[in-house]
Amino acid sequence: MKDRIRIKSWLSIVVMPLFSCLVLAACSKSDSSSGQDNVSAIADKVWAFSQTHPGGFTLDIRTMAEPTEGIAVSYAETQNSHSRNQLGKVVSHALSHDGFVGGWFNTADGLYYFDSTKLFLENKLGDAIRFGKENCQHSVFILSTFTDIPVEGKVAEIIERGTLLIGTTGDYRPLSFREGDGTYWGFGIEVAKEIAGGLGVGIEFVKTSWPTLTADVLAEPQTFDFAIGGITITDARRETMLMSDGYLANGKTILCRASERDSYKSLADIDKPGVRVMVNPGGLNEKFANEHLTHATILVHQKNEEIPTLIAEGKADVMITEITEAPYYVQSDTRLAAPLLNEPFTHGEIGVLMQKGQEDLLQMVNNTIQKMKSDGTLRRLHEKYGLVYAY
Repeated sequence: MKDRIRIKSWLSIVVMPLFSCLVLAACSKSDSSSGQDNVSAIADKVWAFSQTHPGGFTLDIRTMAEPTEGIAVSYAETQNSHSRNQLGKVVSHALSHDGFVGGWFNTADGLYYFDSTKLFLENKLGDAIRFGKENCQHSVFILSTFTDIPVEGKVAEIIERGTLLIGTTGDYRPLSFREGDGTYWGFGIEVAKEIAGGLGVGIEFVKTSWPTLTADVLAEPQTFDFAIGGITITDARRETMLMSDGYLANGKTILCRASERDSYKSLADIDKPGVRVMVNPGGLNEKFANEHLTHATILVHQKNEEIPTLIAEGKADVMITEITEAPYYVQSDTRLAAPLLNEPFTHGEIGVLMQKGQEDLLQMVNNTIQKMKSDGTLRRLHEKYGLVYAY
């Protein structure tokens, strides 16, 4: 009797664990099969989606929705996945990581390219670029602006440095002015800060001047990344440098003494013997005066910010300036007037100036300008500085 009990007990010890193992194996096999079925089903959906979006896409495969913001960066582990059969490993990787899959159709070789993708917040461009480098990517992709940013370009250089170097004259109220203590303020300075904020870096301002502006922008090695503050977009500048989209409407006008505002109703009234016209050297104001004022006396004064006061004091009669600058001085000094403010001699826009070969930085600058236009920031700056909004 004791032997029977001993045998029964031994069978329980052996059979029960064996039964448990069989059950666990069956469950594991079932789970694995279920997981593979799930991956395959999702891969089918991604493949179907790709057929109608050959231009490229980023999908949250948990919801099959396309995110509209973020910075998409591919994982190295899923590179070279081109067919529906290879899409399974991409989906499997994405499900165990971030849940995003990117893809596009390459017309050059007739292949779809699929990757498991990591999504960064758009204010984390530095993190996205570092991740891109670690995963051997050529670029990262900003979803909201459809922008590729190279991981080894100018933007990456600025982010690694941690500081955006900005050239500005500091003599052009209210766009760019340097106070005695070294601080800068103005419309262009605020635009520069928005650009730096988008890159996630600090700012260092570098002094330039209107006579040396082009040479300073083209200097090698570079002294700054771009120049800003009252720089008019022209075809001549675009021949040798890059210029951003415009962020401020501009045009040539004049400042004169308020007591003589009725004397200047046209350019012809200015271009007369005896009329003393003062300009700062090296910029478009001097160029305009030399081209259009052949009878007036042209006086060149080195410091642009001093000219309005000299006009008010009678040291000259007219200042050639811009519609962006004139209102500030009229509001600041009741002795001055801008009688032709609403009838500028020229029409143009002010933008950011930089070296060629920095197309990635140009794109980031343009992205910031466009965002400032769309979210109302640019309009608020126009109102703050009393300037006409033209966008």
